Amino acid sequence: MTDLPAVFTALNQIMRPYAAHLVCLADNDSELSLETSHIQKNKKPLWFGGVQVKKNYVSYHLMPVYVNPQLLADLSPGLRKRMQGKSCFNFTAVDETLLAELAELTAVAFQDYQRQGYV
Repeated sequence: MTDLPAVFTALNQIMRPYAAHLVCLADNDSELSLETSHIQKNKKPLWFGGVQVKKNYVSYHLMPVYVNPQLLADLSPGLRKRMQGKSCFNFTAVDETLLAELAELTAVAFQDYQRQGYV
């Protein structure tokens, strides 16, 4: 049995510190979504990422790894196994080791967005 609220809380705690530097699109019991103020060529803001409760898992989206795939070069096999697509990680349980790695990846990703002038 999964405890999705606990998973959401753990993932939300990783993403939340960046909300002070970004634009918050959603912030409730099942979703946190953050975008930058950087306007892309399509005239829409560049998304940073978010956390969202789904039916059977919690998704952690991190757009900087899509923009710069080299951020994933040192990703552990365990965290890579959680990947769905190019910038999404799905969790059904709290795994402290993987969450610590994801927190570090998120910090590096935010710094990469800063370096590129998106934040």
